[in-house]
Amino acid sequence: MDGVSFEVRPGEIVGLVGPNGAGKTTIINMILGVLEPTAGYVRIAGIDLARSRSQALAHTNFAAAHVPLPGNLTVEQNLRVFGLIYGVTGLSARIETLLADYDLQRHRQTKCGVLSSGEQTRVSLAKAMLNRPRLLLLDEPTASIDPASARDIRARIVAFAAGDQGGVLWTSHNMYEVAEVCHRVLFLAHGKILLEGEPDSLIRTHGAATLEDLFVSVAHETLAPDGGPK
Repeated sequence: MDGVSFEVRPGEIVGLVGPNGAGKTTIINMILGVLEPTAGYVRIAGIDLARSRSQALAHTNFAAAHVPLPGNLTVEQNLRVFGLIYGVTGLSARIETLLADYDLQRHRQTKCGVLSSGEQTRVSLAKAMLNRPRLLLLDEPTASIDPASARDIRARIVAFAAGDQGGVLWTSHNMYEVAEVCHRVLFLAHGKILLEGEPDSLIRTHGAATLEDLFVSVAHETLAPDGGPK
């Protein structure tokens, strides 16, 4: 990463987009404390991650299509184990609420490994909501699931942010999805943020037809030094 600096405000969904290798997952791993930055800092809910790791991470959670939950545990067992890890108070009641919210009651005793991709994504999101995070990190949450399931997932995340429960940092290669749900977009390439702004504003400012066209422009480094199209 090279001089990357941004914030995610409560109630806001921020899209982190860019080509493979741009640094999106690296940023998420630094926020989660998996990687330690060589300079700068990460603050979650005002808490410095390097100084108070456990306290900071208690305010965040994570879901990704490529990081499935333990497949040999049932849906309910997964939620209970992670709820204990996060020290969730009133855990049994919280699990019941999330099973209802994410339409998982009928799967509570089903092992996660035999669920469909869409069902596994819903379980991952339910897990990510256990501790009522101030910062929700989503890494390609709708990858490899059908359009109907993806629409349902997007609606649930939008509802989460709209309730001012927390902010969301969302990585995706689906520019239709990003344009639909994100309040702001960060275009990343070679470890740097090249563009930042509201989706519609970025499209107009840079003369692109769609956010996908702008993505292609950034990915192929066809931006002039002032940030506009060549």
